[in-house]
Formats: sequence, structure tokens, C-alpha cells
Amino acid sequence: MELGAFSISLAVKDLQTSKIFYEKFGFKIIGGDASQNWLILRNGDHTIGLFQGMFEKNTLTFNPGWNKNAEQLDTFTDVRDLQRELKTQGVEFLSEADETTTGPTSFIAIDPDGNPILVDQHV
Repeated sequence: MELGAFSISLAVKDLQTSKIFYEKFGFKIIGGDASQNWLILRNGDHTIGLFQGMFEKNTLTFNPGWNKNAEQLDTFTDVRDLQRELKTQGVEFLSEADETTTGPTSFIAIDPDGNPILVDQHV
């Protein structure tokens, strides 16, 4: 099962305060829009997203179709195929991708401890 790029999406209380904090650990902004209350930061191979007011909980995020640099892969497992495979294994979903569509979409599953897992395909 190819899940694509991995990051952690942090539900932050104050975007600017969190940005300054993670910059102390060597993270640099590589994307996002502070005016929309979200930023993507990276330190080497490690990527975190800071999201103010968008998520209730910190969320594990996978991006099918992207490598760790958010560059499109030539081949990848489509999010709908991942969803179908996980359904056959009994995984329950908070939200589902419409399997009749193509292109960008996402689903959210919840792990046994209540942690959201976002599988978010941008291609």
C-alpha cells in the first residue's frame, strides 16, 4: 500500500507563536498561507503543517501521488483504491472519498486511540 508523502498536521492555538517555536528547531516555511491560518514547514525530511482553527486534533497526513517534496509521482496508488482496500479490512471512516470521481479528494479514518488519519490526494 503506497500512502505517499507523510506529515503531521498540528492543530495550533496561535499560528505565529507555533511558527516561531518550530523555527527554533530548524523548521523553515515551504508553503501555506498565514492569512488563511495555515503553514507548511520542513526540516530535512520532516514536514509539519500548522493549522489554526481547521482541525480539532493533531492529524497524521498522507498524500498519495506526492513525494516528500510535494512533487508529483509518475505512478501512485489512488486514494479511492486505498479507501476500498482499507474498507475490506474493516477500517471505519469519518469521511470518505467519492469513488465515482477522479483527481483530488480525501478521506479520514480514525485509529483505535481516536487519532485522525487524513489521506489527502492533490493530483
